[in-house]
Amino acid sequence: MAVIDWIIVGIYAISTIALGSYFGRRQTSASDYFIGSGAMNPVLIGVSLFATLLSTITYLAIPGEVSGKGPVYLSNYIAYPFVFLVLGFVVLPVYMRQRVTSAYALLEERLGVSVRLLGASMFLLLRLVWMALLVYLTAKAIAIMIGAPEAAIPLIVMVTGFFAIVYTSLGGLRAVVITDLMQTILLYGGALLVIGTVTWKVGGLGWFPTEWPDSWDQQPLFSFDPSTRITVFGSILSVFLWMIATMAGDQVSVQRFMATKDAKAARRALGMQLTVSCIVGVTLGLVGLALLGYFEAFPELLPDPSGVAQQADKLFPHFIAFELPPVVAGLVVAGLFAAAMSSIDSGVNSITAVVMAEVVGRIKSGEVDAARQVYFSRWMAVIIGALVVVGSSFMDQVPGNFMAVTNKIVNLFTVPIALLFFYALFVPFAHARGVWIGTIASVLTAGSVSFSGVIWGVDPVTGLDPVSFQWISPSALFVGVVVGVPACYLGRRKETV
Repeated sequence: MAVIDWIIVGIYAISTIALGSYFGRRQTSASDYFIGSGAMNPVLIGVSLFATLLSTITYLAIPGEVSGKGPVYLSNYIAYPFVFLVLGFVVLPVYMRQRVTSAYALLEERLGVSVRLLGASMFLLLRLVWMALLVYLTAKAIAIMIGAPEAAIPLIVMVTGFFAIVYTSLGGLRAVVITDLMQTILLYGGALLVIGTVTWKVGGLGWFPTEWPDSWDQQPLFSFDPSTRITVFGSILSVFLWMIATMAGDQVSVQRFMATKDAKAARRALGMQLTVSCIVGVTLGLVGLALLGYFEAFPELLPDPSGVAQQADKLFPHFIAFELPPVVAGLVVAGLFAAAMSSIDSGVNSITAVVMAEVVGRIKSGEVDAARQVYFSRWMAVIIGALVVVGSSFMDQVPGNFMAVTNKIVNLFTVPIALLFFYALFVPFAHARGVWIGTIASVLTAGSVSFSGVIWGVDPVTGLDPVSFQWISPSALFVGVVVGVPACYLGRRKETV
């Protein structure tokens, strides 16, 4: 990277802290800090939700997946209209009748304190691990781009975490939402710049494939073999369930819906999020195809001579580092830096909201004035961010490429958390004991599928896990319902008798 590239990245990083400081001076209560007083622009909220759920991992993973494995994963966007219908007209109207800082407050009235704390605890564990993973993978990619050794990864982690934690702790959700808009523009602009650069260097659109390369996986419409890595049906189903579960049970999502005025505004935010996600996702898929075509045309420029499929996850950061011209490289690196911070800031703010509501709020109920709540919240954000930075040092133990690793982590607790809300809001005979039984079964199932290769061993020929990561969410949902609903029903009848 040239000096001008570093200047661009530095200007972006400093501007985020300036924004955090600006919004921080305008906060007078915890409501301002966590949900922007519940009347924020739904378009901004939708873009923020997109930036939060995309992350650097996905930004790097989609091009790597498409260039190395094939484009079938992009079929998941077929699920988005169904996601909008279920969330917009079934889930959100129920949620928006409640106005809570912590989503898990919705669980207590119906299922008791134990289930509320169970949901909050699973969310905290999921987000802490997920943020640690994305910070680690981002630092790894940035190290490749700037030509730094692996020993520099912890330093890159600390720098990224520092800026995200500072502006988040200062500015609260308003700062997070505005910087998420900036980050989305950088992300999308970076993807377009890569496609434009490849098109210019190969002399046109010759990079677009006209046949299925031998290096891509066979990715059928459907397969009865659970080890088949990706199918069209599995992609659509897993993404549909993940989106529903994330929007319905993850504090990061629920907190943003609560920041809008009503169910109609929340639905507009959801529609914006899905629209932007689809546009950016397809564009990133084109980035993967462009990189494949570029390195097939110029194989001597590959990071090493092993072939495209074997190093697909390295192509995007390698191209940014060595093939993009100055200024363009700086903008794209700033986009990656932005993607990492967008996920850290949202996660830290949401975790802080849960900790303040579930821990501090219970210990010091009624004893903390508005100014002190904001003060405690800011310091809690700093502590949580520090835990994420420390936890990132253990993330190299999760096996798989960017796409597989992402799914293994984010799907581990996503469905079990959403099941708690399903039982609380839609199962009239649910009770705490039965819900605990169903949730434990769901978590054990998700863990067994996520790490099936570690538990039972991978295929010695194909290197595939016995069960594909695409079946984490469907399996966790099926077992959680099949075990939990009878446990609730039988337990209730026994109590009645």
